Amino acid sequence: MTDERAEHDNANHWTENAPLRVDGVPIQATFAEAFDMKMTRLVLTAADRQWCHHAAAAMVGFGTSVIACGVEIAVERELSAEETPDGRPGVAILAFAVSGKELEKQIPRRAGQCVLTCPTTALYAGLEGDRNVYPNRVPLGKTLRYFGDGFQISKQVQHERADGHCETIRYWRVPVMDGEFVCQHDVGRTEAIGGGNFILLGRSMQAVSKACRAAIDAIKPMPGVITPFPGGATRSGSKVGSQYAALFASTNETFCPSLRKMTNSELPAAASAVLEVVLDGANFEQISDAIRAGINAACESVGEAGLVGVTAGNYGGKLGRHHFHLDKIMTERPS
Repeated sequence: MTDERAEHDNANHWTENAPLRVDGVPIQATFAEAFDMKMTRLVLTAADRQWCHHAAAAMVGFGTSVIACGVEIAVERELSAEETPDGRPGVAILAFAVSGKELEKQIPRRAGQCVLTCPTTALYAGLEGDRNVYPNRVPLGKTLRYFGDGFQISKQVQHERADGHCETIRYWRVPVMDGEFVCQHDVGRTEAIGGGNFILLGRSMQAVSKACRAAIDAIKPMPGVITPFPGGATRSGSKVGSQYAALFASTNETFCPSLRKMTNSELPAAASAVLEVVLDGANFEQISDAIRAGINAACESVGEAGLVGVTAGNYGGKLGRHHFHLDKIMTERPS
């Protein structure tokens, strides 16, 4: 048997013999490998939903991957006026970085350029808990107040949390041309997980796009999780390292259909287009629930007529300590 034929047979083996299927789609018995990150949650409000969306879109822009963006950041969900500190329309935003130092650098920059500048907006902490719960802080008003050029005003307010405890919160009121920009002094940060993923192997680009969009729609309302890439998906799945010394990540050639005959391809013969969904989350359980919901929705949307299989990206356990085993996740009940 030629080497090319052996590779072809190996790539097809798991899809043909997979013991676990969802709506007929084979699920590979592999794991998604994820790593530790630092996270904060912000609540952005505005006088109306339109200004809120404009500010949020600007703040989370260029926030797909820590490879080059500094943070991975996206809207977690929309908030009603009843859910926000100032009784106005809002959104919750989750931001992840590889270190607390990076998070503390990136968030004030985005807040200053994208929220402070947007008419009627305000910015608050989104993690429920005081400084005893979240002693590590990310600066907001602490940094942005200086834009007030000495006219800014500090105010401390007693706030009763949902758990009944009271805490003193410091806000800054920065004068701007539509009135004032209200911003919390700082916000908590916490431990989190980045890089959970699943990979959809499509029979066509049309089919894998439909499956991917169904997966993202299922994940979108779930708390504590974001899919930071454009539309929630990425076509540029990456591996660690490169033949070029300046790059520490490069294309994952084993999942590129055009390189099937030039590499040790992991693609079954019928797979012609591949998309990956990458997830960041507050904890292991929330990411697991999102992976399950996403895979179920993807498979249900197109079935085996559209998907050849579902797999995940890992580096043999060398990248991160959090391993999301697809077969285990898909056979467990949601937490």
